[in-house]
Amino acid sequence: MAATLGPLGWWQKWRRCLSARDGSRMLLLLLLLGSGQGPQQVGAGQTFEYLKREHSLSKPYQGVGTGSSSLWNLMGHAMVMTQYIRLTPDMQSKQGALWNRVPCFLRDWELQVHFKIHGQGKKNLHGDGLAIWYTKDRMQPGPVFGNMDKFVGLGVFVDTYPNEEKQQEAQKRRYSPGVQRVFPYISAMVNNGSLSYDHERDGRPTELGGCTAIVRNLHYDTFLVICYVKRHLTIMMDIDGKHEWRDCIEVPGVRLPRGYYFGTSSITGDLSDNHDVISLKLFELTVERTPEEEKLHRDVFLPSVDNMKLPEMTAPLPPLSGLALFLIVFFSLVFSVFAIVIGIILYNKWQEQSRKRFY
Repeated sequence: MAATLGPLGWWQKWRRCLSARDGSRMLLLLLLLGSGQGPQQVGAGQTFEYLKREHSLSKPYQGVGTGSSSLWNLMGHAMVMTQYIRLTPDMQSKQGALWNRVPCFLRDWELQVHFKIHGQGKKNLHGDGLAIWYTKDRMQPGPVFGNMDKFVGLGVFVDTYPNEEKQQEAQKRRYSPGVQRVFPYISAMVNNGSLSYDHERDGRPTELGGCTAIVRNLHYDTFLVICYVKRHLTIMMDIDGKHEWRDCIEVPGVRLPRGYYFGTSSITGDLSDNHDVISLKLFELTVERTPEEEKLHRDVFLPSVDNMKLPEMTAPLPPLSGLALFLIVFFSLVFSVFAIVIGIILYNKWQEQSRKRFY
């Protein structure tokens, strides 16, 4: 049975999420979570949040399928079960994903992920983990936890296998204590389409931050929450069965465009696990902004992070038309013939002058 956070637990989560915002005052009111009720006015000057059904998913998983009328699409080996959606079974070389069909145009939001990772593998004999996405492209299979590399948007990774550590051990080298990470490990990455996720180093070169999260084979519910408010990204987790949120990642100055898609994906290789998603709940957050903040928080068209340089995308050159290609070849030949003729004339003159000097 899914755990339910009590009022104190939810208030703690909201307080910590809101305390991360510096500057202006925010007025948020917590409604009955999961009820799906619309916004309700409580008092003058107060604002509220509510569940966005078109971006949320829970049992009995209605609206999930492959048809154009579905709100959520399955891909690969993902399957709808009674109590969960299994992205990948505990078998080798499987890949699955679940994607929302409706683009999200909210400015401030919170995504709540109820998930479970479990399997027969023992210590360091399982993998590879799952990812939660907010990206420009959807339904694009690839090597990054089952999604495309060089994605555009936000990726949050629950990585269960330490690739870098195993490579270091194979080379008979050890991490220094300040560098070594304990897995499973949660990390986040913002990409403008120019970066590749480095599997051999578990995404270390491009991560915004991360934390250890012991989430495998637990007998209680595990949750992850991604909060995006006023360009501020906060990721917290409830994985100890105490109905308490713990900080994991906090990054200011994250700029994400609107109109991207939410999704989750997973992949297994030589090692495997069951990767299950029990629910995804997206809440719209109503935030009060000053006129100065409105100017500061204008819409962006490419993901970026303040004080973090992302390589700029170079647009590919358009293919040449048949006429343009013909003209290029034609003038190249004319120039070559012209150069050869000039060369012959100059050579003949040189020979003539050489003969005159000889006589």
